[in-house]
Amino acid sequence: MLFSVRHTTTFRYEPAVRESVMEVRLQPRSDGEQRCLNFTLQVDPAANVMQYHDFTGNSVHHFDIAGSHSLVKVTAQSTVEVQSVPPPRVADSGDWADLDALVTAGDHWEMLLPSRFAHSSEPLEKMAQQLKCERRANPLTLLVELNAAIYSLFAYVPNSTKVDSPIEEALEARQGVCQDFAHIMIALLRPLGIPCRYVSGYMFHRDAGEKDRSLEGASHAWVEALVPRLGWVAFDPTNNLVGADRHIRVAIGRDYADVPPTRGVYKGEAESELSVAVTVSPADSVVPESITPSFVVRSRPVLARPVARVEQEQQQQQ
Repeated sequence: MLFSVRHTTTFRYEPAVRESVMEVRLQPRSDGEQRCLNFTLQVDPAANVMQYHDFTGNSVHHFDIAGSHSLVKVTAQSTVEVQSVPPPRVADSGDWADLDALVTAGDHWEMLLPSRFAHSSEPLEKMAQQLKCERRANPLTLLVELNAAIYSLFAYVPNSTKVDSPIEEALEARQGVCQDFAHIMIALLRPLGIPCRYVSGYMFHRDAGEKDRSLEGASHAWVEALVPRLGWVAFDPTNNLVGADRHIRVAIGRDYADVPPTRGVYKGEAESELSVAVTVSPADSVVPESITPSFVVRSRPVLARPVARVEQEQQQQQ
């Protein structure tokens, strides 16, 4: 299926700031069953945009806006083809010995180690015991069960955590957003020797009958796990989905720290406002010119030295 994606991020500052340096990961990947057919990135105020690929092959665009400005608007538009694949079957997958052989033969160590947001803790260990998160049955069966368990045990509550919230907050409150659910699933599985990676992207919401919990109009996050004989398989614990025929992959990493949609710094002491508007639709549909932001985040001025470099990072994994 062909999808059209438009992602607009707007930063407003009061008073104006003196310089902004930013990098964005907004270009969908071209690998597996997905192809990014075209991509454009517009920046206002105009800036010279450079591009490189990070260590996992994600496209990263970066730019520097010099001089006084009170607004930065970044609009990414893309057309993406996603091939539909049948749901994975246990009969087609391998066992734990097959997984160990696959890991030994490949270079997957980065997706097996603890990371900034996906690591062990006392609340996580209690969760692992509750869910009997151990090597049993076969890898695919365990993955499907764990995906469903996180969906059942945790309430999806938009804006209940922040971009830098540790998973302990979601574990203790039994609620969070897709970023939290993906991190929890990854942290539970890596100690079992299952390579897992965090995926940042978008999800297409067909209609109300789908009963998706994730928000329409925002970006999304889920997990890919390495399954013997099947390769990397998508698991979405927010919506209890296996497979990714409605998911559009933008970036992959060890966790969210590797793949924020926007990250940057600015010089100045300003009150800032971040707003995000996302549309994902069939490529042949008409997309309205004006879209209401899915969320708005405001922050108070940062009091610092005469020249302050203030970090700004966009939380979009709702």
